[in-house]
Amino acid sequence: MAKIMVQGTASSVGKSILVTALCRIFTQDGYKVCPYKAQNMSLNSYITLDGKEMGRAQVLQAYASGLEPEAYMNPILLKPTSDQKCQIIVNGEVYGNSSAMEYHNLKLKFRDMLKNQFDELEKKFDIIVMEGAGSPAEINLRDRDIVNMGMAELVDAPVILVGDIDKGGVFASLVGTLMLLEDNEKERVKGTVINKFRGDVDILKPGIDMLEDISKKQCLGVVPHFTLALEDEDGAVELNKNITDKIDIAVIKLPRVSNFTDLDALKIEEDVSVRYITSLEEFKNPDLLIIPGTKNTIEDLNVLKTSGLFDKIKEYSKKGNVIGICGGYQMLGKKIKDPYKVESNNLETEGLGLLDIETVFENKKVTTRVEGTVINKDLFNTTKEDINVYGYEIHMGVSELGENADPLFRITKENGEKCDHIDGVINKERTVIGTYLHGVFDNIDFREVIINELRSEKGIECKKAQPYENLREKELDRLADLVRSSLDMDKVYEIVGLKK
Repeated sequence: MAKIMVQGTASSVGKSILVTALCRIFTQDGYKVCPYKAQNMSLNSYITLDGKEMGRAQVLQAYASGLEPEAYMNPILLKPTSDQKCQIIVNGEVYGNSSAMEYHNLKLKFRDMLKNQFDELEKKFDIIVMEGAGSPAEINLRDRDIVNMGMAELVDAPVILVGDIDKGGVFASLVGTLMLLEDNEKERVKGTVINKFRGDVDILKPGIDMLEDISKKQCLGVVPHFTLALEDEDGAVELNKNITDKIDIAVIKLPRVSNFTDLDALKIEEDVSVRYITSLEEFKNPDLLIIPGTKNTIEDLNVLKTSGLFDKIKEYSKKGNVIGICGGYQMLGKKIKDPYKVESNNLETEGLGLLDIETVFENKKVTTRVEGTVINKDLFNTTKEDINVYGYEIHMGVSELGENADPLFRITKENGEKCDHIDGVINKERTVIGTYLHGVFDNIDFREVIINELRSEKGIECKKAQPYENLREKELDRLADLVRSSLDMDKVYEIVGLKK
């Protein structure tokens, strides 16, 4: 069974996107490919067709491989709830909450599970493209590592080591990482890659020659810095803060923001600028304000109050448009109650009061894929017969609607099974919307209606929305072409143990 692992000198060096590129390249070359990351730490998660939770980075890698995302591609997902604690997701389901030390002690318990699962994957796929996390040179974590060299050793995978030249010090980071590895780990590294390069590669060549001489490892290539309409990798999002087009969409950058990929589909629309704000000074006068999801609604709501953004949002809502997603939806309500102290010790917290709902946190986590339709399309300025929606829900709270809350969506399917219930709320003035649906803007009809409403308000001609999925496929092919031309793919195939 062929496999290869991409590790990095640090977080955010481009491991996820290079794994994505290799998945698409191998798939284009006729192989059955599976992405795999034993342990991911991210608040950016996704719900599979069978209602399991996994990291978004492996979702994009699955699409690159021509596969439907499955939780086995990311068997352990850590979702930080504070600087010291996280929620542990194992095989797509909540395992529990733990401190950093408690999880460190749990790792050995998961090792046999990971090995057995990986052995089964090897029977089903031609190539498994693995991704590490952070750096393999975290020497304090080596004895219990299950995601970098520990995982590579467990399944006997060759490793490519990636460094980010855009941050500076790429030669030192590559050599320094190798120096901190054990001899058997150094032997496992079969080559290096320099990522995110800007400039003339010829100027870099003397440095590459010295790198190879010092490290005794071949440099497999230099990947240029690029911008594609693909999801940002975990932890590496460069948040735009500037207005770059006619329609100004501002997103509150919450301290514990989750599922920031909910906004990606908006970024591909003509006339649209998406920027992120964290202070009153950055607020300005947007055409639409979005409050996104969060891993801790109550704590982030309290941050809005202390920063002054809470009162600013209430003031803005009198003349502006607001959309809240998941945790942002809960914040828009009158109250949030936490009787079981799921998120904090605050049993009741005042919300923004822009929607007539109250939310109660329960111990059971909702993780579902849903389909539905807009209940009352007359609430929108559109001639469309039906506005269908799909998305996924990840939340602990249940929101009860008051008398002045108009339901937004009728949900007709959950995880492929028929159902009939409502989701979301729109106010009487059609200016404030809330929904639990992550990925709601991926829906071409819903996105078109929302953006055309904003265009109409500014006197801009209405336009057809672009299908996000089609664009993603084209961008994945562009990514594969770029990386294929940048790397020595003959050598990569040799490392994998297959012929090109």
